[in-house]
Amino acid sequence: MKKKWLAICVATAVALTGSVLPFGHQQAEAAAPTMVYYGSQNGDVWDLQARLNKLGYHTKIDGVYGLDTERHVIRFQKDHGLRIDGIAGPETWAHLKKHTPHHKVNSEAKNRVSLSREDRMWMARAVHGEARGEPYKGQVAVAAVILNRMESDNFPDTAKGVILESGAFTAVSDGQIWLQPDEQAHKAVQDAIKGWDPSGGALYYFNPNTATSDWIWSRPQIDKIGKHIFAK
Repeated sequence: MKKKWLAICVATAVALTGSVLPFGHQQAEAAAPTMVYYGSQNGDVWDLQARLNKLGYHTKIDGVYGLDTERHVIRFQKDHGLRIDGIAGPETWAHLKKHTPHHKVNSEAKNRVSLSREDRMWMARAVHGEARGEPYKGQVAVAAVILNRMESDNFPDTAKGVILESGAFTAVSDGQIWLQPDEQAHKAVQDAIKGWDPSGGALYYFNPNTATSDWIWSRPQIDKIGKHIFAK
């Protein structure tokens, strides 16, 4: 009886789709590309900008969909006969991915670093404890600082080691590191792992309204995002 029911289901699937596809493949095909547009700030914008640059549409790779990125998207759409709206929707993404092979831009196989599940959780806790309420770009920047330290010879080479280093993070000192990170903190970590570094390669950051250390003020400053100044 079960075999007969399965055969009927398969036959129905063939009749509707013309082929038999693994269930996971059907789900992947059905998933719509992420739509990004003017004002968007996330790792998908970073991916978009990286792809545009690969194709000769030179725009700043900062994860922020500003006027310059919109202008280059419009140029790409004009050059490829697409609907000209300055929005990276399904059609524009499809053409971008067609012309920039997946292995060359921001693929899972080309993550900036490979982290264990435990280290990702430590990073999400740090981002949540240190930067919740900050602009999303600032949260990714905090995650990027952790990765930058891991790559530096002057710091531990694991996320957990960097975060738990004595006096390194306020969230560890005041116990906020144990708060449950939200979805945005996890996403910020993933975007940083993919390669988005809004901090500009910073190893430090601080709140100018509360920082009292002369040493941290002496560090060469790179940028200010939200309430944090990022420095070398």
